[in-house]
Amino acid sequence: MYSSANTIWVLIAAALVFFMQAGFAMVETGFTRAKNAGNIIMKNLMDFCLGTPIYWLLGFGIMFGGSSALIGGFDPFVRGDYSSILPDGVPLEAFLIFQTVFCATAATIVSGAMAERTKFSSYCIYSMVISAVVYPISGHWIWGGGWLAQRGFVDFAGSTAVHMVGGVAALVGAKILGPRIGKYDKNGISKAIPGHSLTLGALGVFILWFCWFGFNGGSTVSATGDESLVAMGHIFVTTNLSAAIATIVVMCATWIRYKKPDVSMTLNGSLAGLVAITAGCAVVSPVGAAIIGIIAGFAVMFGIEFIDKVLKIDDPVGAVGVHGVCGALGTILVGFFAQDGGLFYGGGVSLLGTQILGVVAVAAWVVVTMTVTFYIIKATVGLRVSKEEEILGLDIKEHGLTSAYADFMPSVDVTSEVQAAGMPVQLATPVEKAIPVSTVGYTPAADGVKMTKVVIIAKQSRFESLKQAMNAIGVTGMTVTNVLGCGMQKGSTEYYRGVPLEMNLLPKIKVEIVVCKVPVETVVQEAKKALYTGNIGDGKIFVYDVESVIKVRTGEVGCAALQDEE
Repeated sequence: MYSSANTIWVLIAAALVFFMQAGFAMVETGFTRAKNAGNIIMKNLMDFCLGTPIYWLLGFGIMFGGSSALIGGFDPFVRGDYSSILPDGVPLEAFLIFQTVFCATAATIVSGAMAERTKFSSYCIYSMVISAVVYPISGHWIWGGGWLAQRGFVDFAGSTAVHMVGGVAALVGAKILGPRIGKYDKNGISKAIPGHSLTLGALGVFILWFCWFGFNGGSTVSATGDESLVAMGHIFVTTNLSAAIATIVVMCATWIRYKKPDVSMTLNGSLAGLVAITAGCAVVSPVGAAIIGIIAGFAVMFGIEFIDKVLKIDDPVGAVGVHGVCGALGTILVGFFAQDGGLFYGGGVSLLGTQILGVVAVAAWVVVTMTVTFYIIKATVGLRVSKEEEILGLDIKEHGLTSAYADFMPSVDVTSEVQAAGMPVQLATPVEKAIPVSTVGYTPAADGVKMTKVVIIAKQSRFESLKQAMNAIGVTGMTVTNVLGCGMQKGSTEYYRGVPLEMNLLPKIKVEIVVCKVPVETVVQEAKKALYTGNIGDGKIFVYDVESVIKVRTGEVGCAALQDEE
C-alpha cells in the first residue's frame, strides 16, 4: 500500500533539492569572475546530468543494496528488492530520485572551491567518481545500514553525508590544484579577487535557503500521522533559526572586524547556519538550533580566513569553510544538543563519541579516495588549465564563449595576472598612418579663438546639480560616461571576505565639455560649487587646450563647430 501524501511530499522535496543546483550555480557564478561564468554554469549543469545515470547504474546499489557494514551491493539499473529500506508508503522510484538529487548536491559543492582554473573534462571525471563511489560508500555507512548507522550515528539530512563529503573533497582538490594566478603575492600574502556579481551570489543564497526546507524537511520521507507533521514543522523552525542567527552573527562580527558588514561573508554565514543544522534539525530544540547557528557563524568566518590566509588554499566561494567546516561541526554538535542522548541533556559522552568518530572516518575516506582520484587525473588528462587559458578565462578557452554576458561586459585588463604568472607582457605593435594628415581636409581654428576642454570626474549623485549649473551659464553640450576609478589614495579601504582590496575602483561620472565662448573660469567655478560636499571623493576637474574641432555633418571648423554644442 502506497501513501499519496508520503509519495507526493518526497517528490516535492526532491524537486526542491534539485533546484538547489540553480542556487549553487548562482552562488559560484556570482563569487567568481565574469570571464568564467559560462564555465561555472556548465559544471553545475553537467555534474547533475552525469551524476544521475552514474548513481542509477552504480551509486544507489552501493549505498542501499545490502546490509553489510562497509558497502552495499552491485545493482545496475536498480532492479533489486529494496523493500527493507524504503520509507513507509513510498515507491522505489520516488525514493530513487530523492536520493539522486542528494548525491548531485554533494558533487556540485566541489566545483566552487576549484573554480576558475580546473579543466572541464577533469571536472566531469572526478564528479562522476564522487557520484559512483565516494558519496555512496560513506552514505551507506550513515544511511544504508552500515557500521555508523549500527553505532547510532545521527546525521538526519546530511551535514556529513552530503555537505562534509563535498567540502572535504573540495579541500583536497583546491590544495592539489593550487591557487589562482595572482591570489598570493611573492610573500604569500592573500590578495582579494572579488566576484563579479554579489547580486547573483545573493540570489543563489536565497534559492538555497528556500530549497533547504525540502532538503531537511523532506528527509522525514513521511507526511502522514501526527508525529510526522509535528516533525516537519519542527525541522522547518530549527532550519530557519540556525540560518538566520548565523547570518546575524557573521554580519555583526565582520562589522566589528572590518568596520563595515561584509556582504559576501554574510551570505556565506546564511549557508553555514543551514549546513550546520542539517544533521540535527530533527533532534535538537529551537534553542539548540539557535546556539548551533551562533557557533556556525563564527566558525565559517574564521574558518574561511584560516583556509585562505594560513593554509594558503584558494577557495573562491568559501565552499570548504561552509560545507566542510560547518558540516563537520554541525554533526559533532548533535552530540551536545540532541534532546535524546546529547551531552547537555544527560546522555553522557556516548553519542558525542560516535559523532566524532563518524566525522573523522568519513573525512578520512574522502581524503584518501579523492587524493588518489585527483592525482590520477593530474597524471593523465591533467587537472589544471594552462596559464594562458586561466588568464583569458575558461569561457573562451574551454567553451568557445566570448562572454556569458554578450554586449554587457566591458573588456578586462589582464596585465596584472600576466605579470603574476611570470609571463611576458606583449605590447601592441605601432602601425603607420595610411593617410597623411595633410590630405584629410583638416583646417586649424581661426586665430584668436581659444577652445578648451574641461573634463569633470564626479560622484554620480551630483550629476543633476552639475547639469543644471552648466545649463545656467550657457553650456548645453556635454559627453557623459559612467566610469570606475579612484585617486592616488586608491579609494576607501574595502574588504572582500576578510582580505583588503589593493585598489577600490568606485563608480563615477565623467563629463567632457568643450567651450570657446563661455569663459573656462566660469565653467570651473560653477562646477566646483555644484560638486562640493566637503567629503573625500568630490571629484576632480581637468582643463586641456584644444587645437581644433571639426563638425562631421557640415565640415565647420573651430568655434563654429561648437555653436549647437554649447
